[in-house]
Amino acid sequence: MTMQFRALADQAAANGSIDPSEVLALRQAGWADGRIDPEEAESLFLANEQLHAPDAAWASLFVEALSNFVVNTVEPHGYVDQAMADELVSRVDRDGKVDSLAELELLVRVLEISSSTPASLKSYVLRQIEAAVLSGEGPTRAGALDPKAINEAECDLLRRAIFAAGGDRPAAVSKAEAEMLFRIKDAALYEVNAPQWQTLFVQGVANYLLGFGGTEPLSVERARELDRFMAGEGAGVGGFLGRMLTSKPDFQGFGSLLGSEDEADYLAERNDEAAVAQVFSIDEKAWLHDRLEADEELDDLEKALIAFIDSETGETFVPRPGRT
Repeated sequence: MTMQFRALADQAAANGSIDPSEVLALRQAGWADGRIDPEEAESLFLANEQLHAPDAAWASLFVEALSNFVVNTVEPHGYVDQAMADELVSRVDRDGKVDSLAELELLVRVLEISSSTPASLKSYVLRQIEAAVLSGEGPTRAGALDPKAINEAECDLLRRAIFAAGGDRPAAVSKAEAEMLFRIKDAALYEVNAPQWQTLFVQGVANYLLGFGGTEPLSVERARELDRFMAGEGAGVGGFLGRMLTSKPDFQGFGSLLGSEDEADYLAERNDEAAVAQVFSIDEKAWLHDRLEADEELDDLEKALIAFIDSETGETFVPRPGRT
């Protein structure tokens, strides 16, 4: 870590403020090559804890630098292991919650740019957003107690976190996440919510019921194997293509990166899985019935969800007697 970077970070922490020129100086002193070391990362965390009203320039540096540090420090790059996830949570968690919007943005960004993260990290992030709505306070409320509505910032963070590439079901909504959306919907039902909330609720729950998550990301072990393969003698694109010409690629191995005669079968299998996922099953209907019966009557968001499912399946979902 450069002495200038440490001095700038310490000054920001001591003053409780930092201006755009100082943010630029921090970038030039410690992050000019796009990488920071553990001591610099710690300095950014310490400074962020002391800043009274950090601006967008600081938040951008904080999120950009630290998300890159978390995701790309440990081999293989792009994969956040349990130890790194636990360290990140312990660093931002104070009394079971995140106090800074920049820190919450950091957590969501890590989910977005990583190939895989532990399920515990995504669960922690979603709990923070849900808690802000249910309590009416938190990092998305700028330190003030607001009605238990869901605001635009929370909608944006929820959507990004739920559909993040590094989650347990990339680009798909899990059962736990769908149930969380119902809890938030019930808590904020009679509040003035962000305009995009109904769309997020309907699409999110419908994605769980009818969606298809696609293929799972490479495991950490598989990614390490790929790193070793590409780093080996004669690796690189030229050498890789040359070897592909002299041997039949294993579609389940690295041959799948370039396609093969097995690719049509693979794609057909994925299409079959997607078709099965889109069927509104008996178990899924029972789950939805249970959610709808948790209160006395169908609300507007539940009606919108049913209408959306009907349009997607071509069927008519009929709530149990007594539900209108």
